[in-house]
Amino acid sequence: MIRVELSKLLRRPRTWVTIALLAGLPVVVGVFVETSGLAPRPGEGPALLSEVLSNGLLFPAAALAIVLPLFLPIAVSVVGGDAIAGEAANGTLRYLLTRPVGRTRLLVAKLVAVSVFVALAVVVVALVALAAGVVLFGIEPLSTLSATELSPYETSLRTAGAVAYIGWSMLGLGAIALFASTRTDSPLAASLATLAAFVASQVLDLIAATRSIQPYLPTHYWVSFVDLFRDPILWRDIHRGVLLQLVYMAVFLGCAWAGFARRDITS
Repeated sequence: MIRVELSKLLRRPRTWVTIALLAGLPVVVGVFVETSGLAPRPGEGPALLSEVLSNGLLFPAAALAIVLPLFLPIAVSVVGGDAIAGEAANGTLRYLLTRPVGRTRLLVAKLVAVSVFVALAVVVVALVALAAGVVLFGIEPLSTLSATELSPYETSLRTAGAVAYIGWSMLGLGAIALFASTRTDSPLAASLATLAAFVASQVLDLIAATRSIQPYLPTHYWVSFVDLFRDPILWRDIHRGVLLQLVYMAVFLGCAWAGFARRDITS
């Protein structure tokens, strides 16, 4: 079943068009920044931005930072929201379950497909950005946000850690999308519900009055990957972000399984 779902994911043009758009946007931004002359010179402006403009090895992290606030969550919401609801809307869900495929097995296969999409998206964005960054900005030793110099090898390791962290951070949203997908027969409704949760989390994270609940919002620690480029690395928020996403995955996947197992399938 997992093999079937992965085959469907990889054969859909929508999958690769979405990933291509995600990967292409940072490249366009990088080309514009390099050729327009409007960006601050190295040593001016934010420290991380200055390093990006002089070190192509850091551009993958910058590229993911470009797609992280909006475009990547939208893609995950659409793919996750379509997982179960899309089968119901196409009239194939009941057919799938009439075969010797349990509901738990189907849900696990859909979860694996969503996770693979997230991994593909962040890895392709990072690899395309790495190639573009080396061409546009070259390779230099990295000065961390703490003014410590890192070798290209150390920079690559920290960038790989940032890619993994961002991918993991998207799985919490993917779990919310999968839960929403089990509660409706409309992929659009499931995707919009997931986006509503994402937008609500982003808005609440900006309001001073909600400071007490902000550490529990799913998007709160998304940008903590920046701490990987400090020396020493600040692990506190990274650890909290990993554990928070694990909690969201456990809660919403558990709710998805409990609801889907008892649901009357009519589509």
